Amino acid sequence: MSPVNRSEIEQIVRKVVASRLGAKPAPELRVDASARHLHLCQADLETLFGPGAELTVHRPLYQEGNYAANQTVTIIGPRSRLISNLRVLGPLRKQTQVELAFTDAISLGLDLPIRLSGDIAGTPGALLMGPQGVVELKEGVIRAAIHVHMNPDEASYYNVKQGDLMKLRIGGPAALTFERVIVRIDPTSRLNVHMDTDEANACGLHLTKDIELLKHNEQ
Repeated sequence: MSPVNRSEIEQIVRKVVASRLGAKPAPELRVDASARHLHLCQADLETLFGPGAELTVHRPLYQEGNYAANQTVTIIGPRSRLISNLRVLGPLRKQTQVELAFTDAISLGLDLPIRLSGDIAGTPGALLMGPQGVVELKEGVIRAAIHVHMNPDEASYYNVKQGDLMKLRIGGPAALTFERVIVRIDPTSRLNVHMDTDEANACGLHLTKDIELLKHNEQ
């Protein structure tokens, strides 16, 4: 039988204390590493995959209504550097956007800003190549800022509002605390932190269950 770690003990204690005091228990937190991916608008989808093209579901994602599509493209950066099999995520959006990790950006020769999804004004562009055509993005390639999705009840539990910063403590052999986790609130969301693959590898996310989401003034 494996020993119980600190995080599991703390969670058990908090549930017992909350139950005795009649307080709400902590919502269940999930932290995911978000691999490089692409969001498409309808026009660019049809350019890349042909007139009348529609996304088809490869697998559903944790947030309801979101999914990894079967469609993939090749992204081409400066000096013809490329990454193939860039996965498209659905549903479609109003603007096409690519989200890469830092090492992806280096591989493509791009100097990318850290932005929230949808904030693409003034960002670098790239070429997208699909089976039926090519899209030249003038902007829209970013490194996605680490963020936490939550619904209003979960935001009330943590006493945070849209755009606030939280801390994410990752324990284990590569312990690390992320200081700038941006809060994103939506009624349909489930409590879920998204970080990129570089961030997940740096903190050894796959090696630990010792994870805690904190308000910025908490230790």
